[in-house]
Amino acid sequence: MFAQLFSTSKVNEFAKSLATDIAKRYPPAIANNPEQIVSHKRLTTILEEAFNRAAEFQQEQKLGWFRRAKLVNEFQWELKEFGYEKKFVEMAAEGLLVYVTRGPNSPRGN
Repeated sequence: MFAQLFSTSKVNEFAKSLATDIAKRYPPAIANNPEQIVSHKRLTTILEEAFNRAAEFQQEQKLGWFRRAKLVNEFQWELKEFGYEKKFVEMAAEGLLVYVTRGPNSPRGN
């Protein structure tokens, strides 16, 4: 039971699927190319949909602080592996952290 408490295999798989979904909808070739402009609204929609999925996963799996941290770290590594620039990776990881910590419907600034 103790090993199951700290098991991260589901978290790792979910982080990978989250990064893969983002890469399909907003490929690194587009994200890293300043000549290819994607609207802020489209990018926000893509990220919010992914983060909402993560918030639902967090509630279903009842992730504690350790597995939430693991989720964010694995997500960052996956985005880096796909080839996203550091600035985008950090911004996406920060957004994910907010969603899995506070949830998608929490008021900002509280």
